[in-house]
Amino acid sequence: MSNLRIQVPDSDAMLRDWRHVHNVIIPTAPLSLDEVRERVHRNRLEVAYLGDVLVGCTTVRPPKDGSATATVIARVLAEHRGQGFGEQLYVRGLDHARALGADVVETVVLASNVEGLRFALNHGFVEFERYVLPGDDTPWIELRLAR
Repeated sequence: MSNLRIQVPDSDAMLRDWRHVHNVIIPTAPLSLDEVRERVHRNRLEVAYLGDVLVGCTTVRPPKDGSATATVIARVLAEHRGQGFGEQLYVRGLDHARALGADVVETVVLASNVEGLRFALNHGFVEFERYVLPGDDTPWIELRLAR
């Protein structure tokens, strides 16, 4: 295994790193730093580094309103894919979602992220919905873990 360091952002610099990964992988819905600061209060955000090099990030949206459904999203920058980092981020996010009481786990992938969609499908997720945000033309794909 690698020496991947995964942690909850504890500074604006780390929130900017999380934001960078998000915005590179999801260019159709870029977030401001203030939006990331807001998300950190309702979701579990983590940032991953190999040494001092930014590799990726995760989001776990916890179950809410009596639901047992959580959303786990693992993002890895293109130059770091294929090295097992996505697997580490995904497993960590899945474990956190389960610890929060999730019986159902979902993820969401931008349709243009072919590698991310392949990763989700290879990990037992099945598509259940597609939608396009107003003013956009790239579909989002919602998937649910079938296993």
